[in-house]
Parts: sequence; structure tokens; C-alpha cells
Amino acid sequence: MTADPSAPVGTRGPVAALLAAGVVAGLTLTLAGCSSSSSPAPSTSSPSTSAPATTTTSAGSTTASSAAAAARSAVNVAVTDQVRSQLVAAGAAVNAIPVAQYSGLAAGLTYEALDRSTGTYWAGARLVPAPSSDPSNPTRAQVASQDDGSYYIFRGGPGGTWTAYAAGASGPQTPCPVTVPAAVVAVWGWPAGSCRPPGA
Repeated sequence: MTADPSAPVGTRGPVAALLAAGVVAGLTLTLAGCSSSSSPAPSTSSPSTSAPATTTTSAGSTTASSAAAAARSAVNVAVTDQVRSQLVAAGAAVNAIPVAQYSGLAAGLTYEALDRSTGTYWAGARLVPAPSSDPSNPTRAQVASQDDGSYYIFRGGPGGTWTAYAAGASGPQTPCPVTVPAAVVAVWGWPAGSCRPPGA
């Protein structure tokens, strides 16, 4: 059977229809291929790119958690009048000086904290000697308050028994008479490894 050349293109016969359908299908696939290549294909490196970020975040969280845990291991404690009296007595006892020769603790230089990891209380203070009745003859407390005795570290328990350590000697190489826990030094805002506040 021969196709009628005068017939419209769509009616030329089954072979022509199949050819036309094949051309349309090929064009559709070609266009689909072009449009899919213009959008970015999923990258196999995406998971590995995001993995380090997750690891970094995890490490940062661990570091932050460690710092927070260290901060929670020691807390500042308000210094009561009773504790002030106990500290003066403990400081006076180091040099066997009567408590009456002291008038109290220096303002702004008294600290107390609880080391929660051990249940130990720590304090730092400068004892203030009472004035001498004879300015030309200093009291033992006035003499003891110089150099080593110008600042004290105290270690104690919840019962109020304090042990005093003279920590007032100055100089960059002066060793501390007792090691104050790093967490306690941190909550007091002292330089790391120090046994007295800046300027004391």
C-alpha cells in the first residue's frame, strides 16, 4: 500500500506515525537530559563536608561542657561575720599573736569558696592589725602583717576549723605555701596558679 502524498502528515500511515512518535520521544528525552544537567546533581561529598562541622560542634560542646563542669566544681561563698572572726583567729594563731591585736580583715581582699569536689572550704584574706597605743613601738601584729604575713590563705571544713598559711611574700618566683585548687582560683578571678589576689 502506498501513502497518499496529498494526505495530511498525520495521516500518512502507520510507519510514519511510528517514526513521528520516535522523534517526539527522543526530543523529550533530550530536553529532559538538558534540564536535569542544568540543576546541580546531588554531591557525594555533601555528607563528608557536613561531617567535620558536626565533629567540630561536638568538640566545641565537649570543651564548653568541661569548662562549665570545672566552674561548677567550685562556688563563691558569702563571707559571714562568724567566718571573719574565725579567719582572724586562725591568722593570729599562725604567729601566736593575741586576736585582740587585730581589728578585722581588709575590705575588698576577703574571699571564700567551696570546692565541691572535695567538700573543702577555702578563703583568702588580709588581717588588719589594730593600731598601737605607742606609734613608735609597733605591736607584734603590725610586725607580722608585713611581707609573708600580709596575706593569708585558709583551708577549712564546714565546722569552722580553719588552717592559715602565710602567703603574702611578693615576687614572681615566690612559691605558694599551699596549692589552692584551680577551680577556686578561677571563681575568685585570681591569676592561674596564684595564692593571692592581684595587688595583694
